[in-house]
Amino acid sequence: MARTEGRPVDQYQDWINLVLGAVLFLAPWLFGFADAAAAAWNAWIAGIVVAALSIAALVRFAEWEEWINVVVGIWILVSPWVLGFSGIASAMWGCVVLGIVIAAMAAWEAWTARHPTKAAA
Repeated sequence: MARTEGRPVDQYQDWINLVLGAVLFLAPWLFGFADAAAAAWNAWIAGIVVAALSIAALVRFAEWEEWINVVVGIWILVSPWVLGFSGIASAMWGCVVLGIVIAAMAAWEAWTARHPTKAAA
């Protein structure tokens, strides 16, 4: 991966996570669970955190931002069972899918930051 001043140039994973953070924030309205307090507040707060960390990584890359997004992604994945809204199918599946993708994108970016390609090194 090419670098500019210690930061990856092609940070498409952060852009994807920024969009996913926005989707997560809007999910209670998009998927119809805004009246389920635990599920909705979880989506709103986690969506803001994911988006904010993604913006921070786009502005000035730091590997710790990616690892926090991995943890937040895992939280999103398990939150339906921890917070007790696994019975709301749209909220549960939204969290499972978004949590997996957010964690995977952040882990991928953290890995590529430590293992740049030979062409970019």
